[in-house]
Amino acid sequence: TMPKKRKLLAQLSALQSNSSFPPFDALGNLNATTPDGDSSPKSSKYFATEKNKSSQLEADFFNQPCISLAKSFLGQILVRKLPDGRELWGRIVETEAYLGGEDEASHSKGGKQTQRNAAMFMKPGTLYVYQIYGIYFCVNVSSQGEGAAVLLRSLEPLQGLDVMRELRSASRKGPTKPLKDWQLCNGPSKLCQAFGIDKAFDQRDLTQDAAIWMAPGHELPGEQDVVTTTRIGIGNRGEWAQKPLRFYLRGNRFVSVVDKKTEREMAATGHFSCS
Repeated sequence: TMPKKRKLLAQLSALQSNSSFPPFDALGNLNATTPDGDSSPKSSKYFATEKNKSSQLEADFFNQPCISLAKSFLGQILVRKLPDGRELWGRIVETEAYLGGEDEASHSKGGKQTQRNAAMFMKPGTLYVYQIYGIYFCVNVSSQGEGAAVLLRSLEPLQGLDVMRELRSASRKGPTKPLKDWQLCNGPSKLCQAFGIDKAFDQRDLTQDAAIWMAPGHELPGEQDVVTTTRIGIGNRGEWAQKPLRFYLRGNRFVSVVDKKTEREMAATGHFSCS
């Protein structure tokens, strides 16, 4: 007979590989929190060792200027650990920088600090989650600089795609076609749905939290792999609508919006290496 420990490990492995997901109402059951609002014990040795296995980006990584951080995020891995222990992994392929006080398109323009945007003024690596249209969420990460933060725009799903699909379809109304892989996280609100990120994640610290963190990517892009272009959905913000503060991985099909004109110009000036 199989030794007790091996039997337990086999059962655990079977549980983790089981992709069926119990029915739930949108994110209701995913964010089961303790009375103090935390989704899991931070001090537990178990969570510390679990996180170290996949390694994670520490505080000094986040402590860099906003534009630099927005570019540095490309190729890194966002990890979301669900209450049932399963992990969702996505490679960051598109970001936008919001520079704080001077930036007319930023929620912290003029240096104004409110209850809503407080996370933008907290230490680098703090999550800023806000709601748009009263239903969708967007997730940002604070950087160096007063009120500066980076919006995560798109992810390339790596692990837990079935769960992401369940979470996305729970947020969509009426009968819908199953989403293709590239549609799961190709936009700021889509990635929040797919990763079960809502307002409960606002002001959490990516370097300390047991339910969400970043792991270092294995193949980080070079300067020639990154397209630098204008941000999306800025509206009438004068020159700030035209500033090149969006960054994405060239040729990656998980990016939300491709700027073909900028890519052509970059190719013409020899910015891209031929591949």
